[in-house]
Amino acid sequence: MTLEIRNLGKRYGDKTVVDGVSLTVREGQAFGLLGGNGAGKTTTIRSVLGLLEYEQGEVLWNGKNFAANRPSIGYLPEERGLYPKETVSEQLLYLARLEGMKKAAAQQALKGWLERLDIAEHEHKRVEQLSKGNQQKVQIISALLHDPELVILDEPFSGLDPVNSDMLSSVVKEELARGKAMIFSSHQMMQVEQFCEDICILKKGIVQIDGRLDDIKRSYGRSSLILRSEADLAPVLQAGGYEGTKRGAGEWALKIDSEEEAFGLMRRLAQEGVPLLKFEIKEPTLHEIFIEKVGEAV
Repeated sequence: MTLEIRNLGKRYGDKTVVDGVSLTVREGQAFGLLGGNGAGKTTTIRSVLGLLEYEQGEVLWNGKNFAANRPSIGYLPEERGLYPKETVSEQLLYLARLEGMKKAAAQQALKGWLERLDIAEHEHKRVEQLSKGNQQKVQIISALLHDPELVILDEPFSGLDPVNSDMLSSVVKEELARGKAMIFSSHQMMQVEQFCEDICILKKGIVQIDGRLDDIKRSYGRSSLILRSEADLAPVLQAGGYEGTKRGAGEWALKIDSEEEAFGLMRRLAQEGVPLLKFEIKEPTLHEIFIEKVGEAV
């Protein structure tokens, strides 16, 4: 199962909001579609789903026209689309039936998902009675209940506390292990790094960087150095002209141009008798790459 987006373009009047976007999402893979507000992520997703008409490019599923060869899709939008006055079970079963599930199969699948996400006790409550986190769980179930081939998750961790975030992380990994093709869009870069092998970063509808995340990080080199010492490192770093950020008691983070520079600093500290408890050269995080390419904090 493979989703291909080729040279996708979308305009609103004279304004181009998606400009030549191409990406490939394969079976068992989570693809990270990233960008700041207004970058074109949602427009790209809605174009794939057929909710918007696009003026340029094509969308393919297994090499064939997506609309004519449409797979089953599970879509979790960033904005909640639940019926607040309906009970959890009523609307989830309704949505499952719309996706072609038989009533008995839908009921059985629903029971399993309610237990899996630990909200079985809320089955007969109205959605408006639930906490924000539990509402998000209901919406996640609505995207996965019918066992879709293509899963699109837009900010899936919104409203979840750390315990429930870990639970959802396990669910995502399980779905990928079952061979789902997944588009994963989030501002939480740590979650993206956890799941996504390939990413695409958009800015104003234009691809800024794309490819395998490991290769992208490798191309940036190791640009961060973490030092920890019981001694005060500030005078030594200032004397050497190093710009660092104090991260905590005795720990500093420095920007470096090369590993050679880092080892040179280590030798200098050793010569001056400064004891080191930690010396770690790190590759850039996805957060740092995002900031560089998009120029926005997340």
